[in-house]
Order: sequence, then C-alpha cells, then structure tokens
Amino acid sequence: MTVLVLAQEADAPTDAVVAELTRRDVAVFRADTSWFPRRLALDARLVDGRWSGTLSTEHRSVDLGDIRAIWYRDPSAFVFPPELTDVERAYAHREARLGFGGVLAALPDVLWVNHPNRAADAMYKPLQLATAAACGLHVVPTLVTNTPEELRRFAESVPRGVVHKSFGPNSITEGDTPKVAYTRRLHPADLEDLRGVATTALQAQAWVDKRAEARMIVIGRQMFTIRIEAHSASAHIDWRADFDALTYELIDTPPEVEAGIRAYMKALGLAYAALDFGIEADTGRFVFFESNGSGQYGWLEAQTGAPITAALADLLTGACS
Repeated sequence: MTVLVLAQEADAPTDAVVAELTRRDVAVFRADTSWFPRRLALDARLVDGRWSGTLSTEHRSVDLGDIRAIWYRDPSAFVFPPELTDVERAYAHREARLGFGGVLAALPDVLWVNHPNRAADAMYKPLQLATAAACGLHVVPTLVTNTPEELRRFAESVPRGVVHKSFGPNSITEGDTPKVAYTRRLHPADLEDLRGVATTALQAQAWVDKRAEARMIVIGRQMFTIRIEAHSASAHIDWRADFDALTYELIDTPPEVEAGIRAYMKALGLAYAALDFGIEADTGRFVFFESNGSGQYGWLEAQTGAPITAALADLLTGACS
C-alpha cells in the first residue's frame, strides 16, 4: 500500500507523520497540490470502470492503484503559469479541481483523512453548531445576522453579554500588514454604533464564563483532550491571542462529551478534526465552540506528549479506524 500525503511543503507535523510512516516501512508519496500542473503530473485512464495510471514528479511516481489512504492536510492551491490571464487562470483552476480532484475522489477502497468535500461542508460554523446540538453536545445561544437592531436585541437577551467570532480563518493580510480578528467581547459602547454589521454576515454568541477551554483531537476512534488554562485577560477571551499565557494538560474526555463527538464526526463524515470547547466555571460542563477538519495539533503534542503523530500513522495504515 501507499499513503498519499497532500500537504504544504513546509509543515513540521506532516514531516513527523511521514517519518513515522517511513519508520513503519509504509510507502509514502508526498506532494503539494500547488505543484500541479508544473511539478506534478497526473496520467489516468478509465479502464473497465476503474481509473488507473500514475501521479509523478521529476523524481518519483506512484501507481494510482497502490494508493490506500490519502491524508489531505490543508495543501496549497494549484499554481498556474504566470502568463495566463485571470480568466484563463480561473478556467484552469476549475479544470484542475474537477479533473485532478475527480480522479482521486473516484479511487476505490481509499481512506480519506479528510475527504475534501466532507471537510468543505464541515467548515460552515452554522452547520457545526446545529450538528453538535443534534448530537447531544451543549451549544449556547448564537445569532447570525446583518441587521444592527437584531444584534442589539440579541445582546439584551443574554445576561452575561455576547462575543463576536469570525466564521472563517481569523487572519488576513492587508497590503503587507498581517491582521488577526480574535474573538471579541462586545461592550455597551460597541452596541451604540453598529453600522458595520450591515456589510456582511456576523456571528454573535452568548459569552461563556469559562474556567478553562479544551481542544480535542479526534483521529478515527482515538481521541485526545487537552485542557487549556489561560493566565491573561486576552487569553481568557481567546487563547490564540496570548500563547505565552497558556498551560496545558492531557485529560480524560467526559463520556457524554465523547459520545456526542463520535456522533458529530459520523454525521459530518470526518476521520480527523480538532474541536474546541469551553469548560463552564460554575458547572464544569463542556460547551461546543467549533471544529476544524484540518486543525493544528503539533504544539499540543509537544506540550503534553499526547501520541497524536502515532495515532495518525495508525489511522492511515489501517491500524485503527
């Protein structure tokens, strides 16, 4: 068997998993989708209803029939020749996505971690919240709106106040300046001028009075729950705002939360996810915040010793499911 790894070139967790697979004598073909079409070639023919052929670079190739698992770890976008016009580049991207991606999607008996279509569906946070609630996980009141007055009414309806959260990745680059939109508590002064609300969809959520947070890394049937303690005001609101103020502990997953997560993973067709929870200060109850089908875990493994790399190797080789 061969494990096809589609990931960015500079990614330390991917390096670690590839090294572990190699240590186990498992054949690995690693590439980034940004290599296609200039550095990565696909040659596939449909014969008797099955696709056969090769993926190849200048130095290596893999027979499509040998691929038994595909780790789709947030690879880069296709990169096309610079002489293409914008219209030509858009056309080329569509054809690559449907042709290159279509052949891989049609390979039989292949484990995807995760299938890009399932991962794309699972990115929608409103879908995440509804699915989590349906699977028995606790979800707090949430509003999606582009109406300023509706945001004010929502803020008045929740006693502990509200926070604003981005739907997608929270970082952008404007000019040469990177900017990050962390979770933000909305204070009364913020609710006086809400003209920006009408410009796009906004997510507001009831504030959770937390004693800590938890990130759960789910890999097939294996689950690692890391408790994250914040020791600064900014990290208490959004732990990504101050990594230096965090401490970590590998803990047991509460059985009722584990059951809900397993139902959630099944409902969305995911083999891997990083899920974020708040732990309520007064009750200790786990509150579902969001999940990421390609969420990061490397620093958590380093901080706690959780055997996440080995678990991914287990999943990709069929040692667990």
